[in-house]
Amino acid sequence: MKKVTLALMLAGAASLVMADASGLYKKCAGCHGAKGEKKALGKSAKIGGMDVATLEADIKGYKAGTLNKHGMGMLMKGQVAGLNDAQIKELAEYIHGL
Repeated sequence: MKKVTLALMLAGAASLVMADASGLYKKCAGCHGAKGEKKALGKSAKIGGMDVATLEADIKGYKAGTLNKHGMGMLMKGQVAGLNDAQIKELAEYIHGL
């Protein structure tokens, strides 16, 4: 019984993380598309399915103001400014899975 309860708790926690990440991604979807299939403003790479490490590094670079891919640095800095490291990781994993 304890194993079943623990398994259900872990499954619930995993779905909460995905729910949080999908909520975070809503802000991105306007430019990048629901599945990350669009080049944002016709300039960026398609982000859906990109590897997690690259996504994480790019988001952190935009947040720090040290990344300016396709001239989108300032716009992206504003978009990701409020994310903490845990949210960045969740978001990167979510985008990778699109």
